[in-house]
Amino acid sequence: MPNPLDPRNKKDRIDSLAETAAGTPASPGLQGGSAVDTIDDAGRVSESAGVSLFASAWSRLRRNPVFLLGLAITTAFVLLAIFASWIAPHDPAARLLIDEVRPQTNPIPAARDGFPLGADNIGRDIFSRLIVGSRQTLLVGVLATAFGLLGGLSLGTLAGAFGGWVDSVVMRVVDVMLSIPSLLLAFSIAAIAARPSQWTVIIAIAVVQVPVFARLLRGSMLAQRASDHVLAARALGVKESAIVFRHMLPNSLGPVIVQSTLVVATSIIDAAALSFLGLGNPDDRQPEWGQMLGASQAYIYDHPALAIWPAVCIIVVALGFTLMGESLREALDPKSRR
Repeated sequence: MPNPLDPRNKKDRIDSLAETAAGTPASPGLQGGSAVDTIDDAGRVSESAGVSLFASAWSRLRRNPVFLLGLAITTAFVLLAIFASWIAPHDPAARLLIDEVRPQTNPIPAARDGFPLGADNIGRDIFSRLIVGSRQTLLVGVLATAFGLLGGLSLGTLAGAFGGWVDSVVMRVVDVMLSIPSLLLAFSIAAIAARPSQWTVIIAIAVVQVPVFARLLRGSMLAQRASDHVLAARALGVKESAIVFRHMLPNSLGPVIVQSTLVVATSIIDAAALSFLGLGNPDDRQPEWGQMLGASQAYIYDHPALAIWPAVCIIVVALGFTLMGESLREALDPKSRR
């Protein structure tokens, strides 16, 4: 008589029940009925390959219309900035309609063939300046975010890896920087420069973004310090530097990368604000949307289109980066998955 407690007999009984449920009898004495014939492979588990976090996130993102809209706006903006010199119909610095500018009667030439948005107060094509200005706007936003990310990674790694008094000193510096409004801090840094330029704007915005990245990375690395794989590495005698740079830091970069996508939108808005206040590049032969917005103040009542077009460009591009970043954050955050 077979022993019912034998694991092999238990396995045979389970297989027999599974085959019976599937309608394929395990022995001539067991026949599947018509009700169970409709069940296919009941009790069987099909094996499938594992999916990485980013692959799983992408499978959700490509079905998310909000992400696709943000990606479309961002891609169009980047392509426009790259190929601006070939797309712009005219030289953005050429005063092609200067002969039609009359300060008293016609200070702003109207739209016409070849000039779909008209010209500014010195006869330069607005449409061409908007297209070429996208390159300067993208350059400022990306470089300011990149420099801020590098600074934040340095401070966040120090605070999260060492802890103790190093963490306290770094975080107190970060707290002081966060206590000052971002635009006011950027304005103060840009105003210190002897000569305003595009690089003063980039540096000012980058310094403002450093504490944001530092605090975010520090929190992620503190969570990694107590994780099982870090404790196991320490128990095996792995060097602390290897633990930090091979285990803790790579696993902490996910939230920072998502935040950098959102920060690009903030950097573009801050750069436009500084250029609007006159702290950007003073050479208007290289157009930038914030600079164009500031130059339109004198004509805002009679010719509001001079301010509307660059403002719309700034809003749409910032919205594109924001939609893409928020969708990416939700896709990578297990608590926000739907």
